[in-house]
Amino acid sequence: MGANSNVFFNVLAKDLENAKEIAHLGGNRVFIGLLVKSFPDEKSAIQEVKLYKDNHIRVSIGLGAGDPNQWLKVANIAAKTLPDHVNQVFPASAYTLGRLEETGGKNTIINALIEPSGVPGKVYISTGPRSSDFKEAVSSDMAATMLAEMGVHSIKFYPIEGDKRLNEVAAMVKSADSAGIKMFEPTGGITLDNVKKIVETCLENGAQIVMPHLYSSIINKSNGKTDLKAVETLVSLEW
Repeated sequence: MGANSNVFFNVLAKDLENAKEIAHLGGNRVFIGLLVKSFPDEKSAIQEVKLYKDNHIRVSIGLGAGDPNQWLKVANIAAKTLPDHVNQVFPASAYTLGRLEETGGKNTIINALIEPSGVPGKVYISTGPRSSDFKEAVSSDMAATMLAEMGVHSIKFYPIEGDKRLNEVAAMVKSADSAGIKMFEPTGGITLDNVKKIVETCLENGAQIVMPHLYSSIINKSNGKTDLKAVETLVSLEW
């Protein structure tokens, strides 16, 4: 595959100007994450999402460190702004999908958060605010099949701890592919040094679209901005 394959990147931006710079470099291959946890209320988050959309920036609404308590805030903001992409916990993903379809967001990509258990082929789908207290693993096949039945578009696999859980990533991708879910989003500990290996693992095991999330690892600590050279490096990678 060449550099323009179906590999996208989910990154943060310090502000609108940083987001514009990132979008200019990355084009349609970069989604800018707006984390609802960092906003004091839904109104301010809605205003920010609309501002980014008005500037032709592909927006990904996120929970904020996978915080399950933000699930309803995510659903409400998404239903009112129709972003390009939504991150959601597994138990609320179908609800969010239904809200968006009712409000016209049929082109919005919605993922569901699945957590690796430490054993390849076994995962936690209990990623909601109350269910996350239970660590009862199910098969990755069952998890993927349930999401396919629900109509959810993508699996967010978090935290993968960089390249430490590649066997678990491979098993989850295979299950997703078998269930007909073609998009996979590895997240957690991904850096410029390990992203290629992680993406290749996803592609080799059946993912048709891969969107790794790179947040703190490519943020310039001195100014809080996502580093533009890092974005250039990402979009120039070949698979």
